[in-house]
Amino acid sequence: MALTIHVPPHPFISNLLALCRDENTPTPIFRSAVADLGRWLTYECVREWLPTVEVGVRTPLQIIAPAKVINTSVPFVIVPILRAGLALLDGALPLLPGAAVCHLGFVRNEETLEAHCYLDRLPNQFSSETQILVLDPMLATGGTMLAAIDRLVEAGANPEQIRIVTVICAPPGLQKLGLKYPKLIIYTAMIDEQLDDRGYIVPGLGDAGDRAFGTH
Repeated sequence: MALTIHVPPHPFISNLLALCRDENTPTPIFRSAVADLGRWLTYECVREWLPTVEVGVRTPLQIIAPAKVINTSVPFVIVPILRAGLALLDGALPLLPGAAVCHLGFVRNEETLEAHCYLDRLPNQFSSETQILVLDPMLATGGTMLAAIDRLVEAGANPEQIRIVTVICAPPGLQKLGLKYPKLIIYTAMIDEQLDDRGYIVPGLGDAGDRAFGTH
C-alpha cells in the first residue's frame, strides 16, 4: 500500500470528530458536524491541488495589482457517494461553487459486504485532466470506494487526479484501495484501528447515513 493519507492536525477537526463519535449527539448536530468536517477536510485537500493562474486586478486606487486566482478552465467534479456522502457535500460545495456534482449511489449487502450501485450520474467520458473529489464519511472494507473509483476510471478519470475525503477510515479498506490504486490521496479526520465482524469501523461512529438522516 503506497497511498498518501493526510490526517490534518486541526483542533476544529478533532472537535467535530468527537461530536460525531458521541452516541448522544442528536441527528441535526451530527449532520452539521459532518458538513463542517466536509468543509475543513476539503479545504485541506484542495489547498495545494487547485490550479491557479496569475492575473492583474484594478484596485479602487486605479492601480493594477498582481493576483493569483483559481484556474476555472480546469474541470473539477465532486462525487458524493450516496447517501451519507451528501452530508459531506453540504460542507464541500460552498468552497467549490463552480464544481460539477456527479452522484454515485451504492448499497452494501450486509451479508457479503459487497457494494451494489443503484445510481450512476457520471458523464459518458471525463477528460484526463478533470480533478475529482470523492466524498464518503466512512471508508471501512473499501468495497464501496473501490467500486466507485473503478467506475470513475471506466469513465475516463485519471486515478492521479482523484482525491478522497472521508471522516473515518480503517486499515482493511486502505489496503484494498492501495493495492489497485496506490497513487490515490486521502484526507481523513482519523484512521481507526479495525473492523468488527459486521464490517463496521471500530471504535467508529456508527452508521453515518442513518445518523445523518435520522433513520436509525
